[in-house]
Amino acid sequence: MNFFKPKILRYESLPSTNTEAARLAALGAEEGLAVVADEQTAGRGRLQRTWASPKGAGLYVSILLRPKMAQERWPLITFVASLAVSDALLEACELATDIKWPNDVLASERKICGILAEVIDTPEGRAIVVGIGINVTNQAFPEELASKAISVAEATGQQRDRETLLSSLLRGLGRWYVLLLEENGGEKIIAEWTARSSYAEGKVVKVVNLDETLTGVTSGLEADGALRLETSTGTVSIRAGDVTSLRSHVAVDGG
Repeated sequence: MNFFKPKILRYESLPSTNTEAARLAALGAEEGLAVVADEQTAGRGRLQRTWASPKGAGLYVSILLRPKMAQERWPLITFVASLAVSDALLEACELATDIKWPNDVLASERKICGILAEVIDTPEGRAIVVGIGINVTNQAFPEELASKAISVAEATGQQRDRETLLSSLLRGLGRWYVLLLEENGGEKIIAEWTARSSYAEGKVVKVVNLDETLTGVTSGLEADGALRLETSTGTVSIRAGDVTSLRSHVAVDGG
């Protein structure tokens, strides 16, 4: 049995919690290190996008993991993180959420949490840093993103305590991470993620990856977490890209 024991380090301000966790990992930090900051001055998301992180407006945390499993299964750690966020928001905030492939947690079809997992090399071996940013108040994101982003406060109509949310998040992360490391754990993680995501199957979506754009219907996940997309030319496995739901109606006979 593997045990996940978080050790929390707190900072008033950091350029990036992921960068600090990676720095400490290179110095020999153990698995379970959780770097928490009240603000990030250079937070980042997927594809090198900036991630707004104003002081006290969100929960900004990065967790160091040193998985003892084949690296081709490491992409599933992002799914572990999204399940943990889903659990924490339900447990600590009574907020049910959706999960959009690969790593966005949504409330009312708007983004409430982003996750950035980065693989790093350390003297003790390869590791992964999982950065999680949860919008606790609407000050966590610019006003121009209000149609696409949402906060815990807005979604629940109440102010919520970040410490309670953090405790729930770390408990959930430990629970799902331990499961992933077990035999057939990956299958169980994918099954649970699929059950919680409206994007997993039967969703008409557009996928943009660099200069390529695909449109199709989602049809589940591969064993490594890749998204299967049924397109007009066949089934494609998507391993990177931005997914957008298309709300167009599909024509059927007799309509």
